Amino acid sequence: MLDRIAKFTNSTSFLNATKVTIASVVPVLVLNFLGYFEIGFTIALGAFYTYPSDIPSTLSHKIKGLIVASFIVSGVNLLVNFAYPYPYIFYPFLGFLLFLCSMISVYGQRATLVSFSALISISLSFGHLHQGWDAFAYSSYIFIGGILYLIVSLIFHFVQPYKYIELEIAEGIKLTAKYLKLRGDLWSPEANRKTIIEKQLGIQVELNEIHEDLRKVLIGNQSSTATSQNRKMLLVFITLVEIQELALYTSFDHSKIQEKFARHPDVIRTYQNVAYKLASTLKKLSKNVHHIAVYVDKNDLKNELDALEFAIFDYEKTLGKEEAAEGVLMLTNMLKYAKNQVGKIKIIQRALSLAMQSYKLKDKDKELEKFLTPQYYPLRTLTENLSFSSSIFRHSVRLTITILIGFIIGKFLPFQNVYWILLTIIVIMRPGYGLTKERSYNRIFGTILGGLLAFGIVSLVQNHIALSIFSIICMLLGISFTQINYKISATFVTMYVVFIYGILVPNVVEVIQFRILDSLAGAILAFLANQFLWPAWEFINTPIHIENSIRANRTYLKEIADFYNKKGEIPTSYRLARKNVFIEIGNLMTSFQRMMQEPKSKQKTLPLVNKLVVLNHSLLSALASLSTYIQAHQTTSASESFNYIIKTILLNLDHSISILKNETILTDTFFDKEDVTLQFEEMKRKNFTRLATDEELDKETRQAKMQEAQMVIEQLIWMSNLAEKILKITKDFKATNPD
Repeated sequence: MLDRIAKFTNSTSFLNATKVTIASVVPVLVLNFLGYFEIGFTIALGAFYTYPSDIPSTLSHKIKGLIVASFIVSGVNLLVNFAYPYPYIFYPFLGFLLFLCSMISVYGQRATLVSFSALISISLSFGHLHQGWDAFAYSSYIFIGGILYLIVSLIFHFVQPYKYIELEIAEGIKLTAKYLKLRGDLWSPEANRKTIIEKQLGIQVELNEIHEDLRKVLIGNQSSTATSQNRKMLLVFITLVEIQELALYTSFDHSKIQEKFARHPDVIRTYQNVAYKLASTLKKLSKNVHHIAVYVDKNDLKNELDALEFAIFDYEKTLGKEEAAEGVLMLTNMLKYAKNQVGKIKIIQRALSLAMQSYKLKDKDKELEKFLTPQYYPLRTLTENLSFSSSIFRHSVRLTITILIGFIIGKFLPFQNVYWILLTIIVIMRPGYGLTKERSYNRIFGTILGGLLAFGIVSLVQNHIALSIFSIICMLLGISFTQINYKISATFVTMYVVFIYGILVPNVVEVIQFRILDSLAGAILAFLANQFLWPAWEFINTPIHIENSIRANRTYLKEIADFYNKKGEIPTSYRLARKNVFIEIGNLMTSFQRMMQEPKSKQKTLPLVNKLVVLNHSLLSALASLSTYIQAHQTTSASESFNYIIKTILLNLDHSISILKNETILTDTFFDKEDVTLQFEEMKRKNFTRLATDEELDKETRQAKMQEAQMVIEQLIWMSNLAEKILKITKDFKATNPD
């Protein structure tokens, strides 16, 4: 229990919640002591509005982003106050302002969060309307609150400059350990491989998000003044990516291997122990990132590797060299994989324990910057999205109409606080149906539970100091759980609101009743709007994600083939292609998960989408495996047969993309299946002839290389079959889901 509490308080969510809690509580306490509670509360609101836009980025982007966010949230509040006294102007102006703030989301993650903050500021402005200079003063206090949050955030940054990076690295290591643990589970005879692969894809989505955040901070900070610590953390991050990639591209045919060693299960169990040990070692590292120097893995995985080597030796001795040759090759490849992973884990251990010299990347800084998402905000991006073909445009129109309806209902029906209805709509409503439905349920559940718990506490405790302490704790926990568990977050936020009202007003029961009613009204409006106002069903967006995944795999294959033909050093374009394919397949998996949350009537293509997710992931695994072989071995010049086979795979992927784009496919662009088979045979014949006539190789080495060459050919056959299956399933998908 204590470990779980320590883990929670040492998370990025709790760290961010601590910053905004300090920035909100301090002005209230200080100014309340001086007799200016309302000013202190307004400054606290400014800090609360601004904090969502404090996302991972360089220090320069953080400062600029928070200043702009402070200006926008205070500016929209001022505009609402100025327009409110003029009803004929106010309603169309409010609609325009809501729409404009929603459309800011087209500019990326930080802009989406600034948009959210601006909408929250607009909704809460109806709880504190002012006129004239009072409106200016109120808005300026909100701006001051935003700047105060910036100062608090900068203090945290300079006191512990690598705190966030360490927390994200620890989370990345932990998720990578889970990924490796699932690989170990695949070796159990009774393993449900389909379920395990789906779990791996889910973890890959989470890892993609963490990797993207770390790129922004670590690569963005690569400069002439970058510290040794920053470069060491960058080395850890790069090694983590390599561990995941190595796990992905070292794919084994588990069914074939299980069948091969059915009479020798101890060998597989021994390897499974190694796989589990790799995962547990990483998990220990994730718990010791902050004090790694005191952590030492006593056996350093040596015992498990020795046991596997002995098991291979014993297997060969039992069956004899010739009969055991194929099995020994399989096991040796598994041993090589394990040793490679051990080597990478040791790199992380040495880097975190400060046993490694500064990681020098200065010559590659410009190349690394290419991995960052560009930060620019042209007006054209906004204008190009002003059509119903844009999901953000549809969401902005939907959200604007829903908020206006909520505002009118709140004004003309006996609701106590109209801004609670608006606030619920803004917090709950998401572009997708599934997430809005889930958040609606969680919001209502959390509001009712939080109201009941807070009522019980307020009934027993009337001391204002105690209630103030409870409210601060609930605020901290409510914000901490926002991204982790919205149901728990809504519960603590409701308790926080009730405690505040318990201090300010005598009839807290009435407050709870109206909050529940207002939240219920907002949740119903949000749910109905997503159901009937230009609903964003996921099956509409899924073809785009499928196309992007296939295109990313195609680009990655093209980079591998180019590298095989040209040799030399691995270009940056190859690494960018590799990064992009991970992201796009993660996006496809996320789209599939969203589709699963939608009504059954909107899931007609769900089985086909599931197949395409698995096929694209399998193709990525095969591509990475081929790439690893090419990089790890001194390969000969690419043969005509190799290039011919690559062209057939590329063409099948191109055809799949064309089908998704409703483009005509020329029949003469298809390759003859028999020709492809002949090319495989020709490639196999040339490889075996070359190895058979190489006089420098002894018998055992020649045999091993022939088996390796055979494995590469089998990999190409697998890739070719996968590309054909992707084309077939894409045709079926398009037939089921025509535009």
